Amino acid sequence: MKNNLEIYADVDNCPIRNVLDRIGDKWSMLVLLVLNESDVLRFNEIHKVIGSISQKMLSTTLKNLEADGLIEREVYPVIPPKVEYRLTARAESLIPHLLSLAEWAKDNFIPIKQSRERFGS
Repeated sequence: MKNNLEIYADVDNCPIRNVLDRIGDKWSMLVLLVLNESDVLRFNEIHKVIGSISQKMLSTTLKNLEADGLIEREVYPVIPPKVEYRLTARAESLIPHLLSLAEWAKDNFIPIKQSRERFGS
């Protein structure tokens, strides 16, 4: 058991801190789930679906997901520039887990909101 606990303390090599911190931020999971609904989406299509994300934050989120190998970005040499985003095989292996978590969130949203209200947060 101690070896499992030690990995949490190792900031640089802890999978929880390094992987889940990235996909568990405010926007990454949502972007991945949106991309899962279509084979390919352009920046403005993603932005329109999410709505409440700023263009700068969406750009940052897409760059981070690309850096982690979760999305691919294809740029077409046209004017105006055409850029498309799609999930990678790595992201596709993650999607069933995200869908399961999303389903859990839907099932527990009302009780969690009620608990928060009782708690005063």
